[in-house]
Amino acid sequence: MISDEFKIVEEPRKPLAMNPKKFALWLFLATVVMLFAALTSAYIVKRADGSWREFELPGIFIFTSIAVVLSSLTMHGAYLAAKKDNLAMVKTLVVVTAILGITFLVGQVIGWSQLLADRVHFSGGNTSESFVYLLTGLHGVHLISAIIFLIIVLAAVFRFQVHSRRLNQLEMCVTYWHFLGGLWIYLYIFMLNFR
Repeated sequence: MISDEFKIVEEPRKPLAMNPKKFALWLFLATVVMLFAALTSAYIVKRADGSWREFELPGIFIFTSIAVVLSSLTMHGAYLAAKKDNLAMVKTLVVVTAILGITFLVGQVIGWSQLLADRVHFSGGNTSESFVYLLTGLHGVHLISAIIFLIIVLAAVFRFQVHSRRLNQLEMCVTYWHFLGGLWIYLYIFMLNFR
């Protein structure tokens, strides 16, 4: 009789909680991964075709790679400063990150002009030439969007909307920035090894 009085009650399960904007960012990053995976796969397939033109990548791509690595460090520093409510440092580091990002883009344009001087054209009749412009150009477009995101975050910092208890927007920007930095390093190493 005592057993009838006791009932096993299951506690309701807590749903996995993630900020919807962060979830959307991760979905977007997954699509970017798929896009570049498809492009690098197509690159490998076309390279095996036999009519591949080999050429040197512009030397400035080394400097743009250094700029993107440094920008990841400054972006991470901005995040750490925000966790400590050091908003002056956050402002400084976000501005430095944006400057490094713009430096990267300018370096890419200079690299394209070096490619053109070496008679490597987007529609030069050889797929290898087109792929370099396509991969670097698409990455550049994504980096422009990240710089716009940086400017939005910087405006939020100036309005005191980013601090230790309100890091979502900055965390998303840091994630996107690190992702693009890692993507560039992958693309650069890929293009170096599969010329």
